Amino acid sequence: MDSVTEVSLLTGALPIVALVLGVLGGIWLLIAQRRWYYLWALPACLIGATLVTLLAYQIVENWWHPFPDPIQTEVYVWIGVGLAALALLVPRMLAASRWPARVVTVIAVLAVVALAGAQINLVFDYYPTVRAALGLADPNEVEFTEVPGPGEPAVSGQPLDSVWHAPGNLPGAGSVTSVDIPGEKSGFGARAARLYLPPAYLTSPRALLPVLILLAGQPGEPDDWIKSGGMATTMNDFAAKHDGLAPVVVVADGTGSTLANPLCMDSKLGNVDTYLAVDVPNWVRSHLQINPDPRAWAVGGLSYGGTCALQLATNHPEIYPTFLDFSGQVEPTLGERQRTIDAAFGGDEAAFRKVNPMDLLTSRTYADSAGMFVVGSSDDEYRDGQQKMAAAAKGAGMAVVYLEVEGGHSFAVWTAALRDSMDWLAKRLGITS
Repeated sequence: MDSVTEVSLLTGALPIVALVLGVLGGIWLLIAQRRWYYLWALPACLIGATLVTLLAYQIVENWWHPFPDPIQTEVYVWIGVGLAALALLVPRMLAASRWPARVVTVIAVLAVVALAGAQINLVFDYYPTVRAALGLADPNEVEFTEVPGPGEPAVSGQPLDSVWHAPGNLPGAGSVTSVDIPGEKSGFGARAARLYLPPAYLTSPRALLPVLILLAGQPGEPDDWIKSGGMATTMNDFAAKHDGLAPVVVVADGTGSTLANPLCMDSKLGNVDTYLAVDVPNWVRSHLQINPDPRAWAVGGLSYGGTCALQLATNHPEIYPTFLDFSGQVEPTLGERQRTIDAAFGGDEAAFRKVNPMDLLTSRTYADSAGMFVVGSSDDEYRDGQQKMAAAAKGAGMAVVYLEVEGGHSFAVWTAALRDSMDWLAKRLGITS
């Protein structure tokens, strides 16, 4: 069963099968031996699907603005293809003279819809495997009550791998769990966080490990880093090469809901900055046995989460002196700067500039901070901005690494970004020399 759930939805045979069946299904839906089908049913369905898709585009991109950046045009095209197939279901069944042909019609519609979904998934790489698509739990999932808290003997040192010797009872993989981290000071209503505890945390004596706070994108949720971003796999792979050592990872909620965009600030939209800079670190230090030294702490994220990571690093360098910005924006945004300032600060531009990373990078120095900027080489929407922010961070005295990986604005890029950042991050956090 495990081998089936790990089948890739992005590479290999499955996407090819979906493409072939979808094309055959589309051909079936376009061909019928009925004059009325070609005169009005087929044109009406195709035109109707096109109009509905254009309306959806208008609502999402020009009226509603649920996302700060536009959705790729090909996504709307495939949505239109799926809608057209669904619209053709009834007229194509009526055009069929026998029940076998009607059954084939249903299968054809499902094949086209599946193809549209598969192609949209290939844009975002959101569901990399069957397991992710079915929403199945990570194979190493445990209840938080099973996670050992503070109090175990701990091995510490710099670098950690110079003093750590894996005990014989070291687990073969880390554990994944969920837990609520309350917004005690911020009042922010966060969703449950996702935690990764490496093998060196799950034994006695344990290693006194560093901490990586990760943040998802918008739209998104904390679990995205596990089901779509391959975080647990990346950490387990790193741990396997370093006697079970890896950071403790806390994927905190930086938005409050899937579509919310509170800009990772303390503003009229919510006190996200205080939640991530005060509530989350306080909870981690009191509930987990980790290295409390800020030099052993990092914050990172993808897209909105990457922007948020840079915001935290520039506003709170004493808490997060190390950061990972994967495909982040030039500045926190609701789509337009004035709209952002109006919604968050009632039109007070000075309040926005006081916490905006670019303004801070041009007015302060960060000699003790370091960060990685990673972006997809074909991400035309974000690549120039990442280059601009990396240059500004370097100009502010930060130790900066800029990296491009193959791909666009997708989880394939962010999975690779985290994997390719691990050696640098491990040295920075004191795991390796």
